Amino acid sequence: MAQIGEIYNYYEILVNDYINALELPTTKDDDYLTDLTCLALNQLPAYYIRFGVDMHYFTSDEKKKEMEDRVIFAVSSAINWLDKKEHQRHN
Repeated sequence: MAQIGEIYNYYEILVNDYINALELPTTKDDDYLTDLTCLALNQLPAYYIRFGVDMHYFTSDEKKKEMEDRVIFAVSSAINWLDKKEHQRHN
């Protein structure tokens, strides 16, 4: 049986990378980033891999592009939802 620590949802990596590319960790707090990640991932299917090299050799360029586009849409949608006034936290 596979060990849970040996497999990863590749979308988690893509979402994290995209959030970092947007430089959101420099302007948003940890609660916002955690909520953003959850909301984005809940819009995406699971795509489990064992090694990053699996993506390189066993996933077509078209599939990789599709995954990246889905991540952009999911993160953008989550940002739009979180930034609406009625969803903002009041401290």
